[in-house]
Amino acid sequence: MIVSPASKPAIVITGASSGIGRELALRAARDADNLVLIARSAAPMQALAAEIHATGKAARILPLDITIQGAGEQVDAFLSENGLYCDILVNNAGYGLLGPAAALDRADQLGIIDVNVHALTGFTLRFLPGMIARKHGGVLNVASVAGFLPGPNMAIYYASKAYVLSFSEALWEETRNSGVTISCLCPGPVETPFFERAGARKSRMFRDPGKMSAETCARIGWDGFMAGKRVVVAGFSNRLITTLMPFLPQRLLLFVVHRMQKKRMQ
Repeated sequence: MIVSPASKPAIVITGASSGIGRELALRAARDADNLVLIARSAAPMQALAAEIHATGKAARILPLDITIQGAGEQVDAFLSENGLYCDILVNNAGYGLLGPAAALDRADQLGIIDVNVHALTGFTLRFLPGMIARKHGGVLNVASVAGFLPGPNMAIYYASKAYVLSFSEALWEETRNSGVTISCLCPGPVETPFFERAGARKSRMFRDPGKMSAETCARIGWDGFMAGKRVVVAGFSNRLITTLMPFLPQRLLLFVVHRMQKKRMQ
């Protein structure tokens, strides 16, 4: 993408229609004049854009399935048409499915990789070179505490978030002292539509009132990104768990996670 000298910086957020993505957009609007909101559903983004406009900031919506061929080019064209360039990219879009890998629909599981891995990587590689050339900007990737260990009964989701965490940390090192910030937000359970889409509507975890709010998670993640943190694990208990994981036997972790996921399916 060729950036015109007259173009203005924008924060581009995927998965901005609900949950953490929506709240990240509201937080980001405090620090930027222009936002580009991307998701498949237009209606909730229109409501969010109106809320941001009321604060005196500009928010444009781009209804788009980020997994389709040419999605990146469509984002490029949209930015150019609106006199913008991607200064900060927030890769928030993602989903998971609950159940044994051999029993879940194969296409649906490969779709997790398309969104959580392929699209995130493609968007990052598209916009990161420009950030480095300008010596300004950043990428905030949303992973999960799930990225710190294997996840029986959510095998593809856990593996995809491990990729996001590893990819983000490697980019953090590669771009160190470049003026570009790379951060990876790792939430635990958050009160969002995620669990319903994952097929866990009736699970104990979905009904658990103790989950972190999306607003709190977004605040922690955005503040960590703005502070230049490499990895931001949201919540004290989650930080404690991820700190202890390397010292626990892998077979024990597999057993515990397997049991926990079984309970989520009940």
